[in-house]
Amino acid sequence: MDRATDGLSNSGTAALPPGFDPSARGPLDRATAIALMTQADDLLERSEPDHALALYSRVIGTADRDISAAGFYGSGNALYRLDREAEARLAWERATGLGETPVAYRAWRQVAAARVREGDLRGAVDAYRECEKRAPRQDRAEIASRLGWLNKETGNAGAAQRYFARSRGDTTPPFMTYLMIAVTAVASLTAMSGALTAQGYLDPGSLEGQLALHPLFVAHGDYYRLLSVTLVHDPTDILHLLFNMYALWFAGQLVERMYGSGRMLVLYAVCGVAASATSYAFGPGGWSVGASGAIFGLFGIVLVATRFHHAILDTRSRAIAAQVGILIVLNLAIGFFGFLNVDNFAHVGGLLAGMWLAVVLPPGQVQTLASAWQSSRSHSPVRAMAIRIAGVVALLAVVGGVIAYGTGRWQADPGYRYLYGAAAVPAAHSTTAELTANPVAGVDAVTGAAIVR
Repeated sequence: MDRATDGLSNSGTAALPPGFDPSARGPLDRATAIALMTQADDLLERSEPDHALALYSRVIGTADRDISAAGFYGSGNALYRLDREAEARLAWERATGLGETPVAYRAWRQVAAARVREGDLRGAVDAYRECEKRAPRQDRAEIASRLGWLNKETGNAGAAQRYFARSRGDTTPPFMTYLMIAVTAVASLTAMSGALTAQGYLDPGSLEGQLALHPLFVAHGDYYRLLSVTLVHDPTDILHLLFNMYALWFAGQLVERMYGSGRMLVLYAVCGVAASATSYAFGPGGWSVGASGAIFGLFGIVLVATRFHHAILDTRSRAIAAQVGILIVLNLAIGFFGFLNVDNFAHVGGLLAGMWLAVVLPPGQVQTLASAWQSSRSHSPVRAMAIRIAGVVALLAVVGGVIAYGTGRWQADPGYRYLYGAAAVPAAHSTTAELTANPVAGVDAVTGAAIVR
């Protein structure tokens, strides 16, 4: 229920003073005025708009602008419930006339809706533009969509297209996706130079070897490799990099459009770490390179955001999203049936992480069917935020547990003990020269062909 007192701070008591007469005239202090409007809100929720109107009217004209605006706003809500719509609109307009108050945005929304009902579409456009200036982030797509429809109805096709694009979140190019592709491509191409030994093995001392994932190194403390592995690709096959960058462009632009640039980067990183953790803990060992574990996480986000949250996208984005399910099945099948040397553990780990993140974090930059049909105030934002934080923390805890399991597994591995001694007190890293000179440690434990992802 939309209450006039929402957003009003009150350091005093929420109860009316003993013996207070609501019908008596005279100035009210802030605490008393809020307590009076709280009673009015309660009466309106109990479907007693006539009694609520009398209490709302009592606080109008007080010296406190926020209180007076809330009184006008509550009066408008009560008048609307009494089917006195013209008077309700006037009351809401009086609330907007008092400037930036806690009810200003809500009052402008009521004015806009009232003008639509009265057939004053151009007036509604003006009111919704005022809403747009004040709208909280979760309402911006909805306001832009309404402005799109109103501009279309009033014959302003150009403005309608701009507002519809804004409501879908596709008004700006996906710069973060392009930046990630550029950084990954430059890092991968740079690392490919000098990545291999004369025998064709991956050189642990090269840039590629310093960024790639190897479980023995991670178990010894190189946890940064769980993320840096996304920056390097198979030095023997440029197609590995090209296919992954195409997939990143394919899925990244949709995730960025639905979640925003900053959040998309964080989601990509979390999915990348989750993918690497799965490969580290359950994979067969050896070198692993590539970004497709993180990209599978983006695939999972697109899949859930479009089919579970039903994100509202343009025709082109919907066509791209429709192919994601097929791509997931096809790539997993290639790995499971052994057609290529693919790290399916990373793919599955990234996919599951992305799907879980999308479940607990609905798209915030585009409308979903839920946000289009439900008021953002119909659910507690604090409860929603708590659920989202708990969901993310739960995923991070699982990933941390998987990493801990992998560390225990590989520290007990003979190859680790050969390189570093007792697992309980590991020695310092062996030098590159020692690794390459020792035929056992250099070939069996550290060098070899990389598993791609």
